[in-house]
Amino acid sequence: MARQAPKLTLSPSRDIPLDRLTLSQSNVRRVKAGVSIETLADDIARRGLLQSLNVRPILDGEGQETGRYEIPAGGRRFRALELLVKRKRLASNASVPCVVRAANDEILAEDDSLAENAMREALHPLDQFRAMQAMVDKGEDVEAIAANFNVTPAVVRQRLKLASVSPRLHEAYADDRISLEQLMAFTISDDFERQIQVFEMLPSPNAAPSFIRQKLTENVIRAADKRALFVTAEAYVEAGGGIVRDLFEADGGGWLTDPALLDRLVDEKLKVEGERLLAEGWKWTAASVDLPWDALRDLREIDRNEVPRTAEEEARVAALEAESEALDREWAEADDVPEAVHAQVDAINAEYDAIVKRPLSFAPDDIAIAGAFVSIERDGSIRIDRGYVRSKDEPAATEPGDDDAEHQDREELDREDEGANAGRAAANDEAAAGDTGGEETAEGLKPLPDRLVSDLTAWRTLALQDAFAQQPKTAYLALLHALVLGCFYGHSRESCVQISANRVYFSDAPPNLRDCAPAEAIDARGAEWKERLPKSDKALWDHLLAMEAADRAMLLAHCASLAVNAQAEIVGRYDNGRISAHGVERRIAHSNILARAVGLDVHAAGWRPTVDAYFGSVTKPRILADVAEARGENFAGIIDHLKKADMAREAERLLEDTAWLPVPLRTPGIDDLVGPDALAAGVAPGIASENEGKAGGVACELPAFLADNPDDPLLADDADDADLPAGADDSGVAHGADDLGDDGDTDPPVAAV
Repeated sequence: MARQAPKLTLSPSRDIPLDRLTLSQSNVRRVKAGVSIETLADDIARRGLLQSLNVRPILDGEGQETGRYEIPAGGRRFRALELLVKRKRLASNASVPCVVRAANDEILAEDDSLAENAMREALHPLDQFRAMQAMVDKGEDVEAIAANFNVTPAVVRQRLKLASVSPRLHEAYADDRISLEQLMAFTISDDFERQIQVFEMLPSPNAAPSFIRQKLTENVIRAADKRALFVTAEAYVEAGGGIVRDLFEADGGGWLTDPALLDRLVDEKLKVEGERLLAEGWKWTAASVDLPWDALRDLREIDRNEVPRTAEEEARVAALEAESEALDREWAEADDVPEAVHAQVDAINAEYDAIVKRPLSFAPDDIAIAGAFVSIERDGSIRIDRGYVRSKDEPAATEPGDDDAEHQDREELDREDEGANAGRAAANDEAAAGDTGGEETAEGLKPLPDRLVSDLTAWRTLALQDAFAQQPKTAYLALLHALVLGCFYGHSRESCVQISANRVYFSDAPPNLRDCAPAEAIDARGAEWKERLPKSDKALWDHLLAMEAADRAMLLAHCASLAVNAQAEIVGRYDNGRISAHGVERRIAHSNILARAVGLDVHAAGWRPTVDAYFGSVTKPRILADVAEARGENFAGIIDHLKKADMAREAERLLEDTAWLPVPLRTPGIDDLVGPDALAAGVAPGIASENEGKAGGVACELPAFLADNPDDPLLADDADDADLPAGADDSGVAHGADDLGDDGDTDPPVAAV
């Protein structure tokens, strides 16, 4: 008969006065880790001692018990109790529950100490989440829980949020089928059904949390969207809208869950702004979330003037400038500037900008025929563009000979019949006959016949063209003058040079094009130049004469840039057959030359391969080919089983840290390096054209004729009137050699432009 194992006998427990206990050198814990002694003492003071101490009797030299005990396991609890004694929260001889082991037990004291720490298992995070949820359900306050467990209230809310997801997700997390990071991603939605749908479509157990967040937020709008900023979250919530938040990631304010409500609120607020503008007297208003790219096309901008500052405002500006300078002197050398000083500087700058940025005034007659556009800026602020006249609202010309005669058909003005020469002779005969009809006096000379004036000025035009061609500096200035008039002064007629920059208005501009980084840079540059240029187009020529050569060159570059068109239009859809496929092809070819000349870097300019900008508009095979080109076939294989929408979002994520560009954005000779090797080389990958081969990271240099050249007559300094015609003074009027008193070696006299 088998012998039964002896019954276990557990060590007895008893209460021992605290002052008879001491730490044992057999305690294996040496490194401080986990909850601090102070925190543990606070917890014992609140709830009492939850776990007994493990002690052994201390023997004297003869092996007899001394009445004192050492603690091989439970040293941190003992130190916490001692700290409570020091705080006078506990008596020094208070009874402490202890499990007493025999002094000569066959199990070593070090064994007990190690086992107590190594054999215990930490609570699973899911049990922590559920425990906190249970406490809240029973009336415990979030702040109290945070204080009791020495964490912040935000941490408690995060754990409560984790406890609130679908029980099925809890089961998956407990079984290690999803990670904690994935569980966190699911918390941004409170819809259990949607959570399970996304869980079931996870492409792999290691699916990125970003994939989960994208799926759960695909039908909502970010709180950072300019429409949400325009309406404000408070107004949206007050109207009944909901907002979901991500407690574990920076979410920019969360997501608005009712897009239809948001669009209605945006529309209502824009209409209010439009009605306010109509009340100012404008003939029409046009309101939209985004100002269309070609909104100002064929519109005339009316004259406007800044409202001058009052004496009080001038004094306040001076006071703000003095205050700002005083702060700058006081804190310029300081290593650490207080937040209060930063706040004071911000307040000064805000008030200064509010005074310096002047409102505009318009003539009442102009307001009556003009209108305004209302749109939303990226930061959610309202944007108002006032003072634009539509062609149908232009006032009718009062006299055919007026300047407004320019509105007549040019074909009618230039038309001559087959008997032009005979007509000219007849006109001369008529003039001669008229001369015999009565004698002219010095006081009453008849004006020259129109035909004769036309003939004489035609001859003068040819002479002016010939002289103009021999003066590149004047030609440069006249070209700049004409371009600036066209770009900044609407329908100005202040130039005889019939050249203009045909500003590019895209045939089918993508949404939010005005919000991209290049568009913002162009608008800012244009606004800066507009501030520097004179208000009247009649003063422009003299203003350009007085400008530095470098400024003139930059102004010319800005105006010319507005006429650069590298768009591949859909031939026949928007151009009424005016553009041929061959014409578009040659335009794109020249745009590549220009891009190489300026070293164009589309990636650095801010373009990224997002779902909205690219992947949402191409096929699944194209997405896979693009991912394979940018990251390799292995990465394409990761997403090849996904649906189109999911594949597009994953492709965006996979390429977010690359410089990959689709073919239409690449410049042969710059973006030729392709594939994963391009990432290591730091070059935007692309595909070379069939005729150019793989150049691979070609360095772009300006052509020699565009390089800085101090001898270039167009870039010469103004110090010695280098930009004026030979023999010209500051007025731009040329004089002959005799007028200047030189030796006759100057260029021949040239008529001023």
